[in-house]
Amino acid sequence: MKRHVIAGRYGPEDRTPIQVNDDEQLTDLQLIIGDRTLDHGIGAALTSLKALGAHPSEMGIDLAVVAAHVHAADTRISRAHESQDSWTREVRLVIPVHDPDTWSAATGTLTTLLNFLTGDRWALQFRERSERFATLVPANAASLLPPPFTALSLFSGGLDSLIGAIDLLERQAEPLLVSHFGESATSDAQNKLFNFLKKRYPNRPFDRLRVDMVFPVGLVKDVQSENSTRGRSFLFIALGALAGTGLADGFTLRVPENGLIALNVPLDPLRLGSNSTRTTHPFYLARWNDLLAQLGVAGRVENPYWSLTKGEMVRGCENEAALREIASSSLSCAHPASARWQGLQGRGIEHCGYCLPCLIRRAALEHAWGRGGDNTSYTEADLHAHILDTSQSIGQQVRSFQYAIARIQANPDIARLLVHKPGSLVDVMADEEQWAAVYRRGLSEVGDLIAGVRTAPV
Repeated sequence: MKRHVIAGRYGPEDRTPIQVNDDEQLTDLQLIIGDRTLDHGIGAALTSLKALGAHPSEMGIDLAVVAAHVHAADTRISRAHESQDSWTREVRLVIPVHDPDTWSAATGTLTTLLNFLTGDRWALQFRERSERFATLVPANAASLLPPPFTALSLFSGGLDSLIGAIDLLERQAEPLLVSHFGESATSDAQNKLFNFLKKRYPNRPFDRLRVDMVFPVGLVKDVQSENSTRGRSFLFIALGALAGTGLADGFTLRVPENGLIALNVPLDPLRLGSNSTRTTHPFYLARWNDLLAQLGVAGRVENPYWSLTKGEMVRGCENEAALREIASSSLSCAHPASARWQGLQGRGIEHCGYCLPCLIRRAALEHAWGRGGDNTSYTEADLHAHILDTSQSIGQQVRSFQYAIARIQANPDIARLLVHKPGSLVDVMADEEQWAAVYRRGLSEVGDLIAGVRTAPV
């Protein structure tokens, strides 16, 4: 187990010494490609935003650069091999920024945010960019005409973000949709959904920003990569904030996510901790708002769907016909290549049908449109066809849901306690009963889906 240091470099001439301890391994992260272009998708994002009439601020660029450091560490430092408990890594980031004093003052909030999100131990240091890159925003960057966008929303390729985009368009908003893609399945889903929306809502100026940020295997010498990507939502929101700083006025970045997933209460005691993700938890989003305020960024992050289950989001979508037509092309699955892994002939990328997000998705579409209303292709098409093996992934999530549903049915009031398990709700305590209620209703949707499904170790 090693402690790791990721240190950003603005070009080969940036040789600022980075002090490391005997138990630390230093990895340089080169931020520049060519003569002056920001690497890792950031430069391409700035070019795309410029073409859309949006010119991000220096602080917006720094947010994307900080996210690149976090994403590099999160995806290229193995939890299994580089931590004492096979989960908690110790990572120090040394990040060159435009205004290190402002960033240093916000270090406490940023550290709290990252520790909560990923379950790791982060240490953060900031230094000035090298002289040649001290300023990245041209003095005459602002456009004569402001960009046409009246809303800003994350667009992951999933069902919730699709509903978020449709609802904005139905309200006559012109959203800038922000996406990150790192592999073909996600990219394909995002393309299909966006192209559909463009055809469905012609002659509207809404558009999207797509950022490809993937780091090479072996970035950290002699260290295996990591596939849990717990920190990816930090990258998503940072890219949204990058875009937001290029809009004419202060921005509200919408993060569309149903309340059951936003809470992500552990389904059983074994899921607490490493298996309970916090990508849109209210504590996490509140810390993002604290961070933006401390950085002087005129923007906020909000989840407009936190009080709804996924089924309620589907049922309440403001253009049901459009959603029915394209929903099957959205991608919710945690491992969409399962059919290919199983060697099933003629089956490629599709929903597995039995992971946690697949079960919530199937339950939501059945809740909203009835049995048979879901046209999504699932590798495990019929959950009732045979006993699902709980010693394998095919049965583990169903069994966990069965446990959680039975617990709530036996004692509905326990929901008021369970919603606090994933993290503090101190920022939304006035809404505690609403969180408990959406948790109960979300479990009820899944309960209807899996009623009669048999699970056992096989």
